Amino acid sequence: PNMPSLCHPQLEGLCSFLQLSTCPEPLLVHFCRWLLALTPDLSYTSATILAEQLFLRRVLSLTQLPSRHLMAALASFCSKYSQPFCRVLVAAVLREPGEGAEQTKLVCELVEECLEPHCVQLVLSQVLEVPLSEKLLPVVQAVLGRQEVLPPELLDLLVLTLCRQAPAFTTSLDYAKVVTAVLTVYQSQVA
Repeated sequence: PNMPSLCHPQLEGLCSFLQLSTCPEPLLVHFCRWLLALTPDLSYTSATILAEQLFLRRVLSLTQLPSRHLMAALASFCSKYSQPFCRVLVAAVLREPGEGAEQTKLVCELVEECLEPHCVQLVLSQVLEVPLSEKLLPVVQAVLGRQEVLPPELLDLLVLTLCRQAPAFTTSLDYAKVVTAVLTVYQSQVA
């Protein structure tokens, strides 16, 4: 079925009417599968609004690992609309003050399992736009674990950030792991 082209307030109103931000997670999985079947694909803006409406509240309120249903819905949505998803969700997790351990684990899992290479690069560039913290080091490690080819300017920025912020991480095991991973995965470029 075709989704009628809706302007942004209409789409937000529809999401609110359907209570998508609070619908049961098994229903969310079915809704995401239905979205994938739509032709033509959603516009970038519509996908961004849906990512926000469907997932933002759920992800930011996680206090334990996400359910199997939520992970299935996230993976499903990311398979087609990972860029809008990253712009909304990853950005929100990075801005979230405090520990945000469950949110960080979720981003790591998505990086490791679901995101396309160009979106893995997008996540890394988003991380490098904010001050590096212990909370974000596992995300960098997950990106490096993918062993994707990074554009030279992004790799340069990563190395520069790690060098500049080294004094803040003198006792951090995660920081040492990230530096080791950079030197191992990108040995020829870093040298």
